[in-house]
Amino acid sequence: MNKGITWTVLSCLAFMTLVLALFISRMNTPRELSQEEYKDLGAYFIDPPRQLSGFNLIDDQGNAFSSDDFKGSWNILFFGFTFCPDICPITMKQLEKVKKQLQGNTQQNLSVFLVSVDPDRDKPENLRVYLNNFDKEFIGLTGEIDQIYKFSTQVNAPFFPVVNSQEDNYTVDHSGSLVLISPEAKYAGFFRAPHDTDKILKALASLLR
Repeated sequence: MNKGITWTVLSCLAFMTLVLALFISRMNTPRELSQEEYKDLGAYFIDPPRQLSGFNLIDDQGNAFSSDDFKGSWNILFFGFTFCPDICPITMKQLEKVKKQLQGNTQQNLSVFLVSVDPDRDKPENLRVYLNNFDKEFIGLTGEIDQIYKFSTQVNAPFFPVVNSQEDNYTVDHSGSLVLISPEAKYAGFFRAPHDTDKILKALASLLR
């Protein structure tokens, strides 16, 4: 009789432990957010995502880069420049924090890019040195100004090009949005500025789940 009671108690405890473990796992697993919840976090999506047309850029290793190179993972892009005094370094620092806080495979499913709007000064090697201050896996893109501008207009990240400036310390007006490109290399949406690190993290945790 005692053995029967013992086994019953142990079975109940095992069942309760399993239920508790499943509950904790569910609570800790990011759920898919609704479109309204995404908007509350500053994330807006294009429906359907837009196909990117041809453009040719150069990455921070001097290699040719096209839209096909976005395939295989989610991509988050910021259009800025290395001489930017405030918005760019702040935004890249936020992206560094976001990537560090993403967990496991979720982190591996995201690629982060800085697309230069100042190709006269942002050569591949300059971009690499700049991005190493944040995350060595971040990727820099540059190229001919017309190619950068063509790309930026496709993803609603406008900027005012500065070409052959006679001033050394000129600035470039550009969008503060973060662009999202899907694993199918399509323009999927954006994060509206100003950015909140915790909100971006919550949105990406759902998107990359």
